[in-house]
Amino acid sequence: MPTLADLAARTFPLACPPGTLQEDIDHFMATVLSESAFHAYLDDDDRIVRVAPQGTAVVGYTMLILSASTDPDVSRALTATDAVEVSKMYSDPAAHGTGVAAALMESAADEARLLGRSALWLGVNQQNARALAFYRRRGFRQLGEKRFALGAVLHEDFVMQRDLT
Repeated sequence: MPTLADLAARTFPLACPPGTLQEDIDHFMATVLSESAFHAYLDDDDRIVRVAPQGTAVVGYTMLILSASTDPDVSRALTATDAVEVSKMYSDPAAHGTGVAAALMESAADEARLLGRSALWLGVNQQNARALAFYRRRGFRQLGEKRFALGAVLHEDFVMQRDLT
């Protein structure tokens, strides 16, 4: 799935907090966001990957995880035990402001509702003001905090939940 891996390579660094080491970003992209990783995600019954096409290009994608989080900080924060995780959601910088991200998020909410789930949840870096503002506009509220390891550095994330009922 080179299209998703290529898009991930263009978008993931935008979500990283200032000062993140390039080698940590590169390692994450080579392992978690690689072509082979996306093939595995697409074959995983516990994940749903959706894309936003624009002509022949893919300008955004989202990945939902259906299983419950094993992170104790997340489990303590969430009020909906059946919440679907929005694990990844990125849009090409050229598509920012076009409604692509909003459409992807509403598609994720619709998918969760079809599965009978009552909420979406996600983790977002506390320094990512653009993403935080977007998620708040989409109905997410901050419920707690967790850590996200990128290389040897633990980054501080907010745990956010959007109720769907």
